[in-house]
Order: sequence, then C-alpha cells, then structure tokens
Amino acid sequence: MKMKIKSVIAAAALSLSAATAQANTIVEIAAGDDRFSTLVAAVTAAGLAETLSGPGPFTVYAPVNDAFAALPEGTVETLLKPENKGQLTNVLLYHVDDRKLTADMIPSGSNYFKPVLASERLCITASADGVTIADGTGQMANVVIADIQADNGVIHVVDKVLLPGTRPACH
Repeated sequence: MKMKIKSVIAAAALSLSAATAQANTIVEIAAGDDRFSTLVAAVTAAGLAETLSGPGPFTVYAPVNDAFAALPEGTVETLLKPENKGQLTNVLLYHVDDRKLTADMIPSGSNYFKPVLASERLCITASADGVTIADGTGQMANVVIADIQADNGVIHVVDKVLLPGTRPACH
C-alpha cells in the first residue's frame, strides 16, 4: 500500500513539474482559455499582446467573458474601435501590476495597489472570505481563481471589468 501511495505521489509530482516546465506567458495562457476570448481580443486591439508576453513580471487581474458581457450594452464594441484605442489601453492597464503578486503576498485587510495605469489606484481587500478589488467606480470585483502561474507573472481571474475613475475608498 505504501508503495502505491509513493508511486501516486511521484506521478503527481512528475505531472506537476511537467506542467510547470510547460508554463506559458500570460497572453498565451489567456489565449488558450475560451473564458478570456474577449480579454484577448481587447489586449490585441490595444496592441498590448507583445508587452504582456514580455519578461514581466506582471500580475493581471483577468476578467472573464461574462464580466465584459455585464458592461452596458455596446461598451465593448465601442472600446474595440480603433479611435478608442487610448481609452481601451487605459482600461486594460488598470488590470495590470508590474510586480508578481501571488494571493499570499496580498496583505490582510484593505490596501491601495498601483496598477500600471499610474494615475489610478485599486483597493484590494484580502480576508478569510477571499480577495476583492474595488475599482474607480466603487464597484467590487471578486477574485474567483487566484494564482494561475505564467512564465512572466501571475493571473488572478476576476468576475468584473475594473474601470478607472475616482480613487476607491480603502480602509
């Protein structure tokens, strides 16, 4: 029985190390997951795919397709128009930190974090109930999947598109 358990553990360790060895960039991981097709289209339209495929490190708060669908009707289509590239870029950069921040690196309580969109702040709250992020609209996003590891950083999946605006209340 002990030998079976040891072989199962060894097999799990081998598959885990193989998966780690095959890790990809943040963009490659997102592009390989249908839940992020709107995010990938937006990153491509903004010309950020090459940057987010670079060495990083990056932390990306990645909204799923349903988060984009929850925006007011026509918002995504408007943002994807070439003449709105600057606005789209700002929204996307609001989802990126230029550090690798795993969930365990987010201190307990509410704290301001500076995204790559330097003029803005996010309020990230870590508690026993999980991690939430307040954006510039004062609305909250939930981290629904944390710590998807990439070669150049980490992805935290969120259930809302983060929008810049007024500095969110924090503390």
